[in-house]
Amino acid sequence: MLQITGAARLLVDETTEIDGGAVVVDGGRVVASGTGGRELLDSPETREPLETLETLETLDATGCIVTPGLVNAHHHLLQSVFRTLPGTRGVPMAEWLPTMARAYGEARIDASLLAASAAVGIAEGLLCGVTTVADHQLNWPADASVADRTAIAEATAAAASRLGGRLVFVRGSARDAPEDAAESAEAIVQALVPRAPGGVSADGMLQVAVGPAGVHSDSRETFELLGEVAARHGLRRRTQANEQVDTAIALERYGKRPLDLLEEWGWLAPDVTIAHLCDVTPDEIDRLAAAGVTATHAPGCDLPMGWGISPIAALRAAGITVGLGTSGGGSNDAGHLLADARLAMQVAPLVGPPVSARAILGMSTRGGATGLGRDELGHLRPGAAGDLCVWDVSGVADAGVADPVAGLLWAAPGRRPKHVVVAGQVVVRDYELVAADERELVAAARARVGR
Repeated sequence: MLQITGAARLLVDETTEIDGGAVVVDGGRVVASGTGGRELLDSPETREPLETLETLETLDATGCIVTPGLVNAHHHLLQSVFRTLPGTRGVPMAEWLPTMARAYGEARIDASLLAASAAVGIAEGLLCGVTTVADHQLNWPADASVADRTAIAEATAAAASRLGGRLVFVRGSARDAPEDAAESAEAIVQALVPRAPGGVSADGMLQVAVGPAGVHSDSRETFELLGEVAARHGLRRRTQANEQVDTAIALERYGKRPLDLLEEWGWLAPDVTIAHLCDVTPDEIDRLAAAGVTATHAPGCDLPMGWGISPIAALRAAGITVGLGTSGGGSNDAGHLLADARLAMQVAPLVGPPVSARAILGMSTRGGATGLGRDELGHLRPGAAGDLCVWDVSGVADAGVADPVAGLLWAAPGRRPKHVVVAGQVVVRDYELVAADERELVAAARARVGR
């Protein structure tokens, strides 16, 4: 059993905050959240008498804010070892793609590369408060066997398991042969989450989803065949759409906008999450809302790539649930979700009304979890997964801050949590990984990539 006590503020969810809050986690789940310390432990919700608390661990959150663990709803973990490559900054997509492809080719995409890159990306996320990451794996070795592709998924899952983070592995496609993508997706489900309803492991630490990169790269057949795999296993579906370049390619190739094609291909539905959505019209927003689609905002990628700014205020006003993602290191060189939350808050007024810090924090937690179909994530109400972050707000960077919750985003752009807990296990303690030495992860990545 783990208790976190003495928090200056406990953010239970996007609408509930408690001064002097405490949280009790047992069996990987929140069993109580509220005010107090040992008296909270003695509440009926904990189901544990005080005399049995010899296994109790306490984290002192004095001077800190406690929030749910962050959910990075859109990442490309492979790119974590391909950051700031020459020729990938300030260039059009037509130049960016082949530059990245050359780097992948030189490094050789295989299970060992994903073991190194995923470990770096997941560790970085944990150190920045990300307890769940959705990895949209799009790039696969040419002419690889189904076993080789499955090994890539297994290596990514093993990295998450070793470090203690939750992983959503999205079997993506970027110009893969449709039959190969579907066959590989089926094999990955069988390898990672066999007999798991909805593609989620029994302990909730691993989930499988499917997702073509977008209509700019994948055919109708790919969308349909991966959709059949999803329907067979109850998987979530995820894709990318309506970056400005995506719209331009769709109009040139099909004479239609991306969302028109997704609707025709059966990919506007409640089990679908669409990332980016920078170039959307009011009519398209209404159609997305009517279809029950969820969205993921990725400003740390969209802005430097010149893809535009998603109108998240309009999406939310229409009733669309919006999550937040960093996207990959090839476009956003930092996997720091809270920094991107700050960016999202700052640029929102450029395309609509401002969005509050609390609303953006809700996107960073509950919003992303909803898009994954994970009701237990993104909040700290009793029954929730025991995922949380302890943020120290007692230093000079927070001096003079009148609203400490808003200050999480407005102040200290490089802020990291002091402690991070996943499923009731402390995975970051006093700003350091518990299960690994980050310097060793960096050394392994450098040795594998060759730079």
